[in-house]
Amino acid sequence: MEPSSSSSAPDEAWVQRDAAVIWHGFTQMATFADSDPIIVDRAEGHELIDTRGRRYLDAISSLWVCTLGHRVRELDDAIIAQLGKVAHSTLLGNSATVVIELSEALARVLPVNQPHLMFASDGAASVEQALKMAFQYWANIGSSGHTTYLALGDAYHGDTVGSLSLGADGFGSELFDPLRFPVMRTPGYNNPNWASAAIEALVEHAGKLAAVVVEPLVQAAAGMHVARPGDLRRLGEACLDTGTLLICDEVATGFGRTGSLFASTLCELSPDIMCLGKGITGGYLPMSATVASRKIFDAFVDDGSAGEPRRDRTFYHGHSYGGNALAAAVAVRHLELIEDWDVLTNVKDMTSELARLLEERISVLEAVSEVRQCGLMVGVELASRCAGSGWGKLVSQAAVRRGVLLRPLGDVVVIMPPLTITSDELAKIVDVLRESILEQCNVSAPS
Repeated sequence: MEPSSSSSAPDEAWVQRDAAVIWHGFTQMATFADSDPIIVDRAEGHELIDTRGRRYLDAISSLWVCTLGHRVRELDDAIIAQLGKVAHSTLLGNSATVVIELSEALARVLPVNQPHLMFASDGAASVEQALKMAFQYWANIGSSGHTTYLALGDAYHGDTVGSLSLGADGFGSELFDPLRFPVMRTPGYNNPNWASAAIEALVEHAGKLAAVVVEPLVQAAAGMHVARPGDLRRLGEACLDTGTLLICDEVATGFGRTGSLFASTLCELSPDIMCLGKGITGGYLPMSATVASRKIFDAFVDDGSAGEPRRDRTFYHGHSYGGNALAAAVAVRHLELIEDWDVLTNVKDMTSELARLLEERISVLEAVSEVRQCGLMVGVELASRCAGSGWGKLVSQAAVRRGVLLRPLGDVVVIMPPLTITSDELAKIVDVLRESILEQCNVSAPS
């Protein structure tokens, strides 16, 4: 039998050991120990289990990556089987059978023309690769002047220097302005005219642009701002008309989150370059990929038919762990399970269920100003009377005390459950969120 405790406090010894040696990202370490962090010891299904045996329903898929939950037997077995072959070998100039199999499987479902994949370990790295690919593409085809990017307001593309430059302000990025390169920026999805503004800038400045970069359908880290598919389709058509490259960052939206395997498909987009991450391995191992269309890939290929091969066309970029064999093996099995288990049908069914629960239980609260949802991606924005003083964090902490793991983006509380979530689990998430909002924002429930 698992140990139990009436206390919601974590094991203090573990917290102190952690604080002595670990530096947590996006975390003020001076208050880390005072924030009742969960110290995870193990997991089962959709639940995390801490050092005291207390269970937490993982309503954020461990930062949006654990698509099918934890300790999925089939995914465990895929890694074990691959361990019997090889754990890792370099992809720089060589290859591995399992990485070839993964690339073939992805190529069959990606909305990219004749794709070629370059692997890395996280989403920011995949964006960094995409930026360099787009920049060098124009140099390789002998077209000068394409040296900047069009990005959107509220965008977030990662925290490496290049991806941070693409992103708008926020998350402390202003400090790094001396390192960030300038981009053209038009409004984000929270502006109803965002697409028209982006298209106008695109048409005017196409000769300067290396690429237009968007997060299809949802600007996730911005607080779950949602766009209409038709607006993105219009932008994609404008890119085609002007001959401008389109980069779709699907690190957050890819692998089923929006109800389609890729959000670009819902928008009828066929990007020149696509960025993948987060859910690619079902949350098991770090992996990302930058997907290049045949047009992009061909610009880097020179067989020397016109003389000596042009080595300056080579893409001099690659990571030590890019295309890790263990990650590739679990990613292959993950893709198979999404199809075998009909996961996308569950996403669509649970999307409707979650929308109903949110409307009935959350949207009616006076402490909530807006609920934004696309598939199983939800942002609950607290009203101004509760916002601005860390209420998002307080509400999320109250939910954790009730056994549901939530994490805010400022004063927007995010719900991002596993794609295999059940109706009962959704009801628990919404009920706990409601109780936490009522408690922390000191408001009464509507009669």
